[in-house]
Amino acid sequence: MKIVRKITTAAIGLALGLSAATAFAQGKGLDEPFRDGYKKALAGKTVGYIPVAMGFDLAQGWYIGLKKELEPSGMKVVARDPNWNTNAGAQAMTALIAEKPAVIVLHNPDVQTYAKLIQKAEAAGIYVVQINMRSSQPSTAFVGADWVDIGERNAEAVVQSCKGKSNKIAIVQGAPTAATSAYTLKGVENVLAKNPQVKVVSNQAADWDAAKAKALTQTVLKQHPDLCGIIGFWDGMDIGTAAAVKEAGLTGKVYLATSGGGEQKGACDMVKSGGFDLDISYDVPTQASNMAAMIKWLVQGGVKPGAAKQNIYTTLIPITKENASLDGTCWKLTASK
Repeated sequence: MKIVRKITTAAIGLALGLSAATAFAQGKGLDEPFRDGYKKALAGKTVGYIPVAMGFDLAQGWYIGLKKELEPSGMKVVARDPNWNTNAGAQAMTALIAEKPAVIVLHNPDVQTYAKLIQKAEAAGIYVVQINMRSSQPSTAFVGADWVDIGERNAEAVVQSCKGKSNKIAIVQGAPTAATSAYTLKGVENVLAKNPQVKVVSNQAADWDAAKAKALTQTVLKQHPDLCGIIGFWDGMDIGTAAAVKEAGLTGKVYLATSGGGEQKGACDMVKSGGFDLDISYDVPTQASNMAAMIKWLVQGGVKPGAAKQNIYTTLIPITKENASLDGTCWKLTASK
């Protein structure tokens, strides 16, 4: 069998080589032999997209990027917006499975809500690509940030900034049921274990809500006016954290490290203004491009949904005052539309 395959492959290669040589000799164009197969594999395929909500930069950036990369190839990207409602998200996922798209891109609100539905989708022959926030149920592909690395980087920056100061820090988590929070916290703990002089005086969840993050931070700063650093888990939420620091007159005195998708207003502008001291970007346009490339490969590759469990961790970009004003450090949502 192996000998037959080798002979067949060699014959195809020889035929292509002879065709090319003949065409070049006659001054004619040569039909690209793989183009039609690629176009036929993608044409008419639907990609369903379920973020936790559509009304913020991450979700919109991924959606715009997927449409930009996939729709020129004949694919269709359809979005379902649960608007932060997990029940609505589960209903949207169930409805999409019934519609049988080729792929579902899923942004999990927590580790459990979509776990059985992911299994159901892939059992039905639908690829599931998870973005940034994982479920406890793995799927064919995950594209997202290395949250442990983000936690370690932000903690290291805060520990450095606290040298010679009170060594009191606060942690503002997202939703405690989200894998993102758990993994980021593990990274923070890794660093704090090596720096016993640093004391965590507050470790609370703001559930990705800027207003809640502001209220939590206001209380912490009243109780600990000598606080030297805060580790936040998402810049969209930590706009509220930064507002509380500013109202207390402590901007530049309390080091605030966070992370996000790298959008201009929420990341670079906040760093330039002094609201954030460090914002680690996982670069939403690159994530969208990575997802689109994975989707194109899957729908033409013949891999059985669920048979592979692959990961693409996106390259992180630390945003500080040194690079926040440089072109290309952040992306603009308005320019992407």
